[in-house]
Amino acid sequence: MNREVNVAKLIKPITNIMQESFEILPADRIERVQVTRLLMEEKLAVEDLPSSLSNFVVSGDSGEITGIAGFEVYNPYGLLRSVAVKPSHRNKNIAGALVHSIEAAAKAKGLTEMYLLTETASGYFAKKGYGAVSREDVPEAIKQSSEFSHVCPMSAVVMKKILF
Repeated sequence: MNREVNVAKLIKPITNIMQESFEILPADRIERVQVTRLLMEEKLAVEDLPSSLSNFVVSGDSGEITGIAGFEVYNPYGLLRSVAVKPSHRNKNIAGALVHSIEAAAKAKGLTEMYLLTETASGYFAKKGYGAVSREDVPEAIKQSSEFSHVCPMSAVVMKKILF
């Protein structure tokens, strides 16, 4: 059940509790070089980015890309990836807004579970409702992804969230 979803319709400008405004935009509206630059600055993989960034969103502030998040579809599962916020824009709820937007888009596509791999942010994602799972409990489709099979090291923590 791969429903076509217009991610742009799910995204709205967000004002966080610090009263700082930023926008969440579909990443496919942004020049790919800007997206890859941010990911490289944050030491995240770019070699396996999909050709279409239709399942990715970015945060923006005065025309500057400040954060990114995306997901890959392995029906009925999703793989959350590439969550990053520039250091100068952290602690402004940008990552939370990006992850929320991605989860909403995944639910709208009919996905039931979201997986992720992280080396540094397991505590953050636990606060967002993700729980650690063993690699053996990951669905085969996710195991075949480039992120799982060879991009992320075996030391990465695997986490899962049920999407309601």
